[in-house]
Amino acid sequence: MLEAASLQGQVAFITGAANGIGAACTRRLHDAGMSVVLVDLSVDSLREVAATLQPERVLIAPGSVTDKQRLDEIVAETCARFGRIDFVFANAGIACEPPRTLHTIDEAQFDRIVEVNLLGVWRTIRACLPSVVESGGYILATASIYAFVNGVANIPYAASKAGVEMMIRGLRVELAGTGATAGVLIPGWVKTQIAASALGKHPTAGAMVQLAYPRFLRTPITPETVANAVLRAVRQRSRSVFAPKRWAPISLMRGIVSLLADRALDANVRLHHLLRKLEGEADRSATERK
Repeated sequence: MLEAASLQGQVAFITGAANGIGAACTRRLHDAGMSVVLVDLSVDSLREVAATLQPERVLIAPGSVTDKQRLDEIVAETCARFGRIDFVFANAGIACEPPRTLHTIDEAQFDRIVEVNLLGVWRTIRACLPSVVESGGYILATASIYAFVNGVANIPYAASKAGVEMMIRGLRVELAGTGATAGVLIPGWVKTQIAASALGKHPTAGAMVQLAYPRFLRTPITPETVANAVLRAVRQRSRSVFAPKRWAPISLMRGIVSLLADRALDANVRLHHLLRKLEGEADRSATERK
């Protein structure tokens, strides 16, 4: 296990750093002594995050994880500025907004979610990998409880997060013996923009979550709570980190839990009505746009 002092002088490369989990983790890792590279689309939002940090230990790098060339440029900028990359947090992600079923989701939106959440993680890791291996560093990618719970009304998000988890499982084994390693972050509901619909911003989606999950599982945590878990993961080079920890035993028993949960959802008439309501909302929205 690495001690806290060992993070002093190390360099963290963070995507999705402008808000939510990414911004909270940026601040926490910086407080622990790391230099931080902030990657996101909005330069203004990145500057807001960086404003409270020591400027000599911050690199603001606007860019998209869908742009391989830009990621390669940011890695080069990072190595020129700090000389190395010790930790990569492949965190950028988006979800269905508003929630949609597979039947009603716009094709471009489906493609975009997979492009950012799965291929964006791949591009981020691929761009940083040579430097991380050279430094004997650590890669952490953000998946979700949706990697193993039913992705109803959020299928592209769930599918992409399941793909992230599998990518990191394979990568950790591929890195064995190199001195570098990888892990996966699996958050539950967090008080961020990406979870707003499930937490009540969208009434139908919020009702579905309340129907499908007991209160103790759907109670949201703060980005700062996730940041504390990420800091522990970096120090311990964890294989997986759950935030909150109550999801860990459910993941461990995911085979039987998923089977029982899917059967319950299949038989839940109230949920079926909410799904048809959600699809009706999508149809009305499409008609209004014409």
